[in-house]
This record gives sequence, structure tokens and C-alpha cells, in this order.
Amino acid sequence: MTPALLRHPRFISLEGGEGAGKTTAINAIRDWLQSQGHDVVLTREPGGTPLAERIRELVLGGAPALEIEEPLAPETELLLVFAARAQHVREVVRPALARGAFVVSDRFTDSSYAYQGAGRGLDLQWIADLERRAVGLQPGLTLLLDVDVRVGRARASGRDLWPDRIENERDDFFERVREAFRRRAQDDPGRFRMIDAGQPPAGVAADVAAQVAAFVARGETA
Repeated sequence: MTPALLRHPRFISLEGGEGAGKTTAINAIRDWLQSQGHDVVLTREPGGTPLAERIRELVLGGAPALEIEEPLAPETELLLVFAARAQHVREVVRPALARGAFVVSDRFTDSSYAYQGAGRGLDLQWIADLERRAVGLQPGLTLLLDVDVRVGRARASGRDLWPDRIENERDDFFERVREAFRRRAQDDPGRFRMIDAGQPPAGVAADVAAQVAAFVARGETA
């Protein structure tokens, strides 16, 4: 029997392409939730635990010291991401939710559908099966920070000294990723809220805080 996929009401994820402003958004969510007296855990993917962060280095590379001569196959990339995610969920996400905290994650499984699915062309059903068997958990609210690919890439270009493996992809890759995110948001309006990430950071922060406030006000987070 295929394991069930639990949608947890205190689990919030941030999704979007490169340069979408997820750091600004995640800080705005933390600040609003804490202002309401909630315990908040911020985390990220790939990563979130010491072991998962090591896997992140393998997946993303970037700095010269982390470069590996052998190319990373798309299938290997996907399985590494899910290995990191399984560890992250077991060691960080589930324990925090169990004690009553909100968990806010910079990326979660939707990124695998977008980057490894649409971007790399891997089978979406395989990703869905991994999601159920290795993760078993889905955010109750996902905020999609949507921005034009060229705008986002221009923002991200000066952010890091060494672009990582994903950041070095071509524009057509990121167009497929953006379209996949938008399609997932359209297919699951009960979970997703789309944010215009092309506006100034203050506007993004205000919009995400308002969406979280509305979500909490609906009383679905108990």
C-alpha cells in the first residue's frame, strides 16, 4: 500500500525561481508569526540538518573546492535531493511540528517537481512516489514567489561569488521551472498563494505576511 501524504497546517513553504526574494519573504513570515506569539522554525532545502547540508554541497557545488569532475546525472540529483529531504523531515520538520511550532521552509518537494521534473525532464510520477514513500508530508500553505526569469536571474547574478550548478543553467531551463511552479499553483489553489515577486522587497514582504495572516485567521493551524 502506498503511504498517505499528510498536509500539515503549521507547515509553510516558500517556492520560486532564482532571485525571487525568498529570504525577504521567509523573514517576513517569521516576524509576523512571532509577533502573534508562535514558535517558529526556519529551515531550507536541500539542507536543514548537518547531513542534509553535506548532500546540498554535492547537489549544488558552486565554490571551486566543491566542484566534482564527474557530471551529476539528473536521476542522481533527484535521489540526493530526496535523501536530504527525508533526513530533514525526520530530524527537523516533524519534531518541530509535533511540539506545536510553525515550520517555514525555503523550498520543499514542489521544487523537485519544478527543477528535476520540468527542468531535467524526469518522470513526475516517480517524483510523486518518492514524495509519498520518503517524505509523506506536504505544507498546508505554499507561497509561490513568481517573477520573470530574466528579472530574477539579473538579481541573482551578483549575489554569489561562485554560481552553483543550478544557477549556471540556461534561461530555457528556468522558463520550464517557472511554468511548472505556476501549473502546480493553478492545480492546487487550496494550498498555493501566488505572490508578485517582481515588486520591491517591501511589497513582497507585506503580501506574504498578509497571506499568512489570512491563512492563520481561517483557523486551520490548530
